[in-house]
Amino acid sequence: MRKNFYFIIILCMLTSCYTYQVKKPVDPAANNNQGPKKNTAVANNTSQQMMDSSTSAPILSAQPAPAPINVQEKLAAGKNVRIEVDNKSYKVIVDRWEGDSLVAHPVRNAKKSLKFHKNQINSERIAEKRFSQPIADILTVTAYAAIGVGIYLLVK
Repeated sequence: MRKNFYFIIILCMLTSCYTYQVKKPVDPAANNNQGPKKNTAVANNTSQQMMDSSTSAPILSAQPAPAPINVQEKLAAGKNVRIEVDNKSYKVIVDRWEGDSLVAHPVRNAKKSLKFHKNQINSERIAEKRFSQPIADILTVTAYAAIGVGIYLLVK
């Protein structure tokens, strides 16, 4: 029993609430397709605007092409990110941009410097280090359960 208890404590201490998450671009089509949730006043207002604009140019319903992702904007100085370069993953902290080259250092080794060209970096696989609320909630519930079991065992 004591081994299991120590194992759970060590496991909780080694678990981090921070994870690397890829930011997904906002889809403009998702904002336009809210359908049944529209307010009737908004619907009446838009229908009147459409009648007024019937003499003007027709409205194009084609979806705009997604904007290309700018790697230099995503990788600002001081960010802790995981990038993929030539099918190899690196966890780095961005130092600066020198022209088209990214200068960064690995997360656990500030003395080592890495340099990558912006065309080498896979822009769709850039993941920022962020706080993960579900993991934090799981750890909190586990800690409360462990405290409850500990109190129960002391009382028993």
